[in-house]
Amino acid sequence: MDGGFAGLGLLHAAALPVGYLLGAIPFGLVLTRLAGLGDIRDIGSGNIGATNVLRTGHKALAALTLILDAGKGAVATLVLAWAGDANAGMIAGFAAVFGHNFPVWLKFRGGKGVATTLGVLLAVSWPMGVAACATWMLIAGTFRYSSLAALGALAFAPLYGWTFANSAVATMAAALGVLSVIRHHKNILRLLRGQETKIGQIPPPPNPDSNQQASR
Repeated sequence: MDGGFAGLGLLHAAALPVGYLLGAIPFGLVLTRLAGLGDIRDIGSGNIGATNVLRTGHKALAALTLILDAGKGAVATLVLAWAGDANAGMIAGFAAVFGHNFPVWLKFRGGKGVATTLGVLLAVSWPMGVAACATWMLIAGTFRYSSLAALGALAFAPLYGWTFANSAVATMAAALGVLSVIRHHKNILRLLRGQETKIGQIPPPPNPDSNQQASR
């Protein structure tokens, strides 16, 4: 029994670096470079996520970025949950979002982690994830603000977690929501000032000294 607990403890500890390193893969940057579009950090908002990739005019590339960013969160969660338990999966999922937001390869300047977060939510509890995705689409379709849609979806995620899963899942969803608010603080200010860029619009070029800090 002690050996089992020790093994599980090691898996919980391993979930952090495994999730982080998987989440830190900057698919948006890699794909745009492979497509010959240059550095996505010099385009649009300067963000490495799917919304900014969409601003290049390549919808298929943006869709692939979205799928891969969500997929890395889901894979990290599912693999560690399978190898250990649900807690290991949630730890890995949170670490994957953190890795996307603060990737070591890009001097800790990453994205907002919205797609990766939704992938984690789907992997932890698919009804919760579907509800969060539906909330995102409803808000985005109504107001055309990606950041507002993300904040709204993650604000409701703990309630969905509590309804469809349990308190531990709700707590994890709340933690991911807090991380999202931190990463969206500039977007929140722009929303309050009426200056936020809508989906499909081209924002002013990013400040070279603050790449990857703008809206997803």
